Amino acid sequence: MGLLDNFEQRLDQLVNGTFAKAFRDVVEPVEVAARIQREMDTRATIVSRGRTVVPNLFTVELSTPDLERLDIYDEQMRAELAETARQYAAEQRYSFLGLVEVSFAEDPTLETGVFRVRSQAQRDISPPQPATPTAIQPGQETGHPRLLIGSQSFPLTRSRTRIGRGTGADIQVDDPGISRAHAEIVLGLPPVLRDLGSTNGSFVEGRRIQEVALYDGARIQLGSTAIVFRDV
Repeated sequence: MGLLDNFEQRLDQLVNGTFAKAFRDVVEPVEVAARIQREMDTRATIVSRGRTVVPNLFTVELSTPDLERLDIYDEQMRAELAETARQYAAEQRYSFLGLVEVSFAEDPTLETGVFRVRSQAQRDISPPQPATPTAIQPGQETGHPRLLIGSQSFPLTRSRTRIGRGTGADIQVDDPGISRAHAEIVLGLPPVLRDLGSTNGSFVEGRRIQEVALYDGARIQLGSTAIVFRDV
């Protein structure tokens, strides 16, 4: 039994067959797994003798209907796809620069059943942290960059933090103007805000952006939600 067969079997057992019904005649999970493997093969880079580096961050762009179908399985699917990528890398003797992460993004221009996979190789800049940031009270800052949303403060402790309305978002915001996977913060020098193909767009200082460097005090607007990025 091949790697993709194992993946499909585990996923079927995980959701008792309901996932396959939800995705009948549209995007098949095994197709996404195969595309991620192909992305790794295509972008493999030999950095030294005996070491080939492949992307470790994957964004699967889906149509709005497909993303809605996926929403309740988001967390399980991301974990299964990441595990499949790790197993494939071990078989091919590929190396990663950092943790393997898979995320889903909405692209309203895509038709149902059509998807894209974008990838990048990115080195971890911090140790593994809990998946979901927890709001902290003023005066309890931990030294990490953070997002201020209303009266809540969310420390950014991961290399990437997704913001959205869906249950798979790291910071979930109940705002109908925000897409399920709306935007993400990528920590680096400098930190970056990246729109994930949201319907209503992401704005910084009143300007719509696709990707922009952030600075302390930058004002972000997602839907009707105002967010302030703090880096001190």
